[in-house]
Amino acid sequence: MSNDQPPPGEPPEDDPFLKKPQEPTPPAGGPQEPPPPEGPPPGGQGPPPGSPYGGSGPTDSGRGQPPPYDPGAFSGGYGGADPLAGMPPLADFGRRFAARVIDALIIFVPLFLLSLLGGGWHVTTDNGDTWDEITRQVNTGRQWLWSLISLAVYVAYDTIMVKRDGQSVGKHLMKIRVAMLNDGSVPDTPSALMRAVVLWVPAWVCCFCLWWLVIILTILSDKPYKQGLHDKAGKTVVVSAA
Repeated sequence: MSNDQPPPGEPPEDDPFLKKPQEPTPPAGGPQEPPPPEGPPPGGQGPPPGSPYGGSGPTDSGRGQPPPYDPGAFSGGYGGADPLAGMPPLADFGRRFAARVIDALIIFVPLFLLSLLGGGWHVTTDNGDTWDEITRQVNTGRQWLWSLISLAVYVAYDTIMVKRDGQSVGKHLMKIRVAMLNDGSVPDTPSALMRAVVLWVPAWVCCFCLWWLVIILTILSDKPYKQGLHDKAGKTVVVSAA
C-alpha cells in the first residue's frame, strides 16, 4: 500500500498535492466589459425617412410620419428633455394671424354676396344709416338662419382643409400647417372637427369679438407649444411648413 504522505521533514506547503491552482490576475484598471452591440436600441427604431420631426428622405409633399415624442416632457425637473426637440419650428403668431384673416375672407365674401342675392341681408340706404339696418336684421329669424349656414360653412372648411393635409388656403400661402402634437402627423377627422368647432361655434353663437380675443391671448401666452384653446381641444400644434 502506497503512502501518499510527504516524507518526514518536508514542509507541508511544498507538497504538490496540497497546492491550489492560482487564479488569473485581473488586468490593471478593473474588469473590462464587452463593447455594446451595434445597431438600433432595443424596443425602438429611428425616425423614418422624410419625417418632418427628424427624417431626411423624400416623402409625399414633404410630410412623413415622424417618430413619437413625449409632449409632457417639459413637466420634468431641471435638465429634462426639451419638449420641442425633434419638432419643426413652431409657426409665429404673425403668420398664423395672416392665414386666419385670408381664410375668413375667402369664406365671408362669397357668403355675403350669396346672402344679398338670396335675401339673407337686405341692405338699404333709405334712412341713411346702413349699419343700423344690418344690426336690426341680425335679430330676425331669417338672419339667424343665415348665421347658422355661415357657421356650418366655416366649420366644414376648417375641418376638410386641416384633415386633408393640415393646410388651409391661408396656411398654404403663409407656409405653415396644423400637425398632431404627439407625432406631427396630419390631424384625423375627429381632431380637425373638434378644433374647428371650438374655434368657430362660441364666436358665432355668443361672443364674436371676445372669443377671438381669448383665442389670441391663449396662443400668445401658452408655453411651450403656443396652443390656442382650439389647438388644445384638437391636441394639435401649428408648425412651419417651409
